[in-house]
Amino acid sequence: MEQQNDLQKRLLLALVLSFAVFVIFDMFIPKTLKNIDQNKTVITQSQQTSASVPTTNNTSSNVPTSNSMAPIATINPLATVTSDKFVLTIDDLGRINQVKLLEKKYEYEGKKLELLNPAWVKPLEIRFADESLNAEALKIPYTTSVTNIDLNSNATTVTLTQKLSSTTVTKLLTFYKDGHYDLDIQLSSPQEYFITTGQRPNADHTRYMVVQGSLIKKSNDTIEVIEDGDAEAPLTIPNAKFATAFDRYFVSILYNFEQPLNISTLTLKDDNALVFLQGKSPLALHGYIGPKESVVLKNIHPELSDAIEYGWFTFISKPIFKVLEWFHTHIGNWGWAIILLTLAIKLLLFPLSYKGMMSMQKLKDLAPKMKEIKEKYGKDPQKMNAQMMELYKKHGANPMGGCLPFLLQIPVFFALYRVLLNAVELQGAEWTLWITDLSIMDPYYVLPILMGASMWFQQKITPNSMTDPMQQKIFQWLPVVMTVFFIYFPAGLVLYWLVNNLCTIGQQFVINRAYENLKAKK
Repeated sequence: MEQQNDLQKRLLLALVLSFAVFVIFDMFIPKTLKNIDQNKTVITQSQQTSASVPTTNNTSSNVPTSNSMAPIATINPLATVTSDKFVLTIDDLGRINQVKLLEKKYEYEGKKLELLNPAWVKPLEIRFADESLNAEALKIPYTTSVTNIDLNSNATTVTLTQKLSSTTVTKLLTFYKDGHYDLDIQLSSPQEYFITTGQRPNADHTRYMVVQGSLIKKSNDTIEVIEDGDAEAPLTIPNAKFATAFDRYFVSILYNFEQPLNISTLTLKDDNALVFLQGKSPLALHGYIGPKESVVLKNIHPELSDAIEYGWFTFISKPIFKVLEWFHTHIGNWGWAIILLTLAIKLLLFPLSYKGMMSMQKLKDLAPKMKEIKEKYGKDPQKMNAQMMELYKKHGANPMGGCLPFLLQIPVFFALYRVLLNAVELQGAEWTLWITDLSIMDPYYVLPILMGASMWFQQKITPNSMTDPMQQKIFQWLPVVMTVFFIYFPAGLVLYWLVNNLCTIGQQFVINRAYENLKAKK
């Protein structure tokens, strides 16, 4: 029963400490860096003629062989697509070679952000099952119908042609201002081939362990996520709706919601998955490459919003983001939307919080009597427990009553943590005064310090039945420790935690007054 006396506090302590471990792992355990030289995946021009290629030993297959995945590095631009938000280049192997984002909010270290790693497999690269034909395809350049496309004018289509010994490949690409495109592929003679989304964008330069890798939406609307480093055996997924390669904020997608796609994956040397779509002639696809902005993806096609992945808590994170997005739609500011979302969550949980806090008040008042029972019956645990239960029953106290609100906050907080960490909409989003970007840390540390102060004050007014000196010391230092952690957090997340603390303080004042009134009546 001794543990029940301060169960609520211990649970809160476990929540905070588990979150601290989660944060330390996120921030200070570096992501796996894919060093080009270490992986030895780049094939030089002299090596391209001997590159391994997909082979099926003269039998039909829907899976390329795993020894064919070394990217082919080229630096020869063939065509350029320009809009007011991005510049996209196509190389002489008919692939999307690079996407440069022009909006200031995406700048990194004062430079325009480029999404693709030059040494990785590029989107729209074709691999043939026939070895000799594939060797040709990886070194014979395409020709283009136009070299420059300005999406502010009428020219939006480019035709790419590659003449091989046994077939001619024609890619017809039509681009749109929102970053999506239509792709039609025709072969002059039938050949078995595969086309890839490319390896994921490589535009996240933070230390956070965010979800990144590949994602496939199946015909039954379930989602298959293959995180970087977790790819094992190759997968074959028939009749899929779309496939993506993604990092924290950006994504490359190939999709077709009218005709099912046969998808296969291969595992690279670093245990990352590379996604391929089985080709046919003719093949009609649609694609998108750019930020994972919810509104943009939904406007292209409502189901593309499923390409936004939040990790383990996606099933909670998605509804939370929809509420956050709804608030933003009506007030036009992501910072105030976060505040309103926090208030909504606190109001939703208030009935449970009320019961839990009232139970903690009762346990605080009963602490002297519980101590007497422990001293009197300490050598007889069974009788001590019976006396404790009788005491709880007599005074209407429930030692477990304060646990449920804390338990509910655990998945909600971690889900919201992922939302605020993964939402590209917060990049460059202003709140007020000095907070000009909710996706990065507060430059003047004001929000973390206020958060720590509110956490300290919250402890002061919260009933405490904790008797263990070590636990008391840990609790006293928690505001300082959490303040240090939150200094490096995105301002949007710190804003949520600060408002959450302020709401809890307000609730505690209400509960304290209500409990005193209840005692006075009795």
